[in-house]
Amino acid sequence: MKRTKITLAVLFAGAAITGMASGIAAAETVAPSAVVFNEDGAVEQSLTGAPGDATEGAKVASTKSMGNCVACHEITDLADVPFHGEVGPLLDGAGDRWSEAELRGILVNAKVLFEGTVMPAFYKTEGFNRLGKAYTGKAHEGEVQPLLDAQQIEDVVAYLMTLK
Repeated sequence: MKRTKITLAVLFAGAAITGMASGIAAAETVAPSAVVFNEDGAVEQSLTGAPGDATEGAKVASTKSMGNCVACHEITDLADVPFHGEVGPLLDGAGDRWSEAELRGILVNAKVLFEGTVMPAFYKTEGFNRLGKAYTGKAHEGEVQPLLDAQQIEDVVAYLMTLK
């Protein structure tokens, strides 16, 4: 038993050092410009390679300075957060209506699946028509950062998948 543990430890350590540990080493984050949508607008590949945290996803969905999903969507699970919107669909049952890949695609860039939507692309950094600087009316300067980072997207997907 002891020999097996030592052998496995050496194998894992050696594979990690040489970068050959497929599935063992942490996956790199997918850059916004490298996200691959399938023909249905879904994003099959996790943006981080790590599972999302549903608790953190609920926080992102309900926090004004983060995703602020409740500004446009009603979510019964977040009833304690005031002022739910009615612009987007009710998100109760989102985990039954859409797959994890579809939800990821919608969050990354909803316009791929729903062409005329007003939902913002939360993980997009290029291809904008007009990009203002906050509410000043001045043009944006420098690199554009996504509204949510890759792990926040995965967290919101994990949260939405709990809404059955």
